[in-house]
Amino acid sequence: MPHTIAIDCMGGDHGPSVTVPAALAFLRSHPQARVVLVGQEALIRPLLATTLSDRCRIQHASEVVTMDEAPALAMRNKKDSSMRVAVNLVKAGEAQACVSAGNTGALMAISRFVLKMLPGIDRPALCPVLPTMTGHVHMLDLGANVDCAAEHLLQFGIMGAMLAAAVDHQEQPRVGLLNIGEEDIKGNEVVKRAAELLKGSGLNFVGNVEGDGIYKGHADVVVCDGFVGNVALKASEGVAQMMATGLRQAFSRNVFTKLAALVAMPVLKRFKHNLDHRRYNGACLLGLKGLVVKSHGSADAFAFEQAVSRAYEAASNGVLERIAGKLAELQVPLAEEAV
Repeated sequence: MPHTIAIDCMGGDHGPSVTVPAALAFLRSHPQARVVLVGQEALIRPLLATTLSDRCRIQHASEVVTMDEAPALAMRNKKDSSMRVAVNLVKAGEAQACVSAGNTGALMAISRFVLKMLPGIDRPALCPVLPTMTGHVHMLDLGANVDCAAEHLLQFGIMGAMLAAAVDHQEQPRVGLLNIGEEDIKGNEVVKRAAELLKGSGLNFVGNVEGDGIYKGHADVVVCDGFVGNVALKASEGVAQMMATGLRQAFSRNVFTKLAALVAMPVLKRFKHNLDHRRYNGACLLGLKGLVVKSHGSADAFAFEQAVSRAYEAASNGVLERIAGKLAELQVPLAEEAV
């Protein structure tokens, strides 16, 4: 069955100059897919390739949510924004997922207001894919929820496990809880309580995972609150940038190191490809009655295409249905009920 992805073409740092070429590249690599390009038609249409018009249509939206706009104001005052219209298409069933590189807070607020939460889920969570030594890992939450109760972390574990099971075709993905040590006695009271809940959830819970375990592949899904997750992500990005800068400086030091760089070029290119953050762009906003994927705001066309592909993959593999089914199967405690 072909799936349709609604794309907020006006969001992000670059707008249609990136999102439209990315959408066309996605269509070329996914011959069964369809897209709806949402935004100001006068800016989108000149960038379209007519050969793809049968699988690509424009949905005009007159307003744009800026990157620094307050989420509440964007939701209240810009009902015809490209972001809002794209989410509305998912709500109406005209698209199976939407992708935006726009204002994260506004996207979360609009998505939650329009799509509503799945029964058994208190809050949505951002779940990106990160590279590891053994493949990749799904990690959530990475910024949507700064303060979490243990019940929220259990809900994140369920959603992350169902995402990994669907897109990675794993029967029992390993779920780990990010902590300051692997021992059960480590961590604050919220994390200890979350570990107890995860143990009794029926998931393939492998226990606590330390920070280095994220990239060593100790789990397929790593659960944490949004504060810790975002700090871990940004710290990892900084280390990667430091390594790249250090390698460039080391190989450009003198004529001998430059010759060594030429010899090592194939290895360096492969290393760069494996750690290219653009390949992992796109974080699923899980927990809603609809699929929403958040792209990095500064994404180029290649990176944004990966986010669209991630949304299509999630829709095609029934991520939403898997999460809803697992929640119905389990007795998941809500945080409000636990207080």
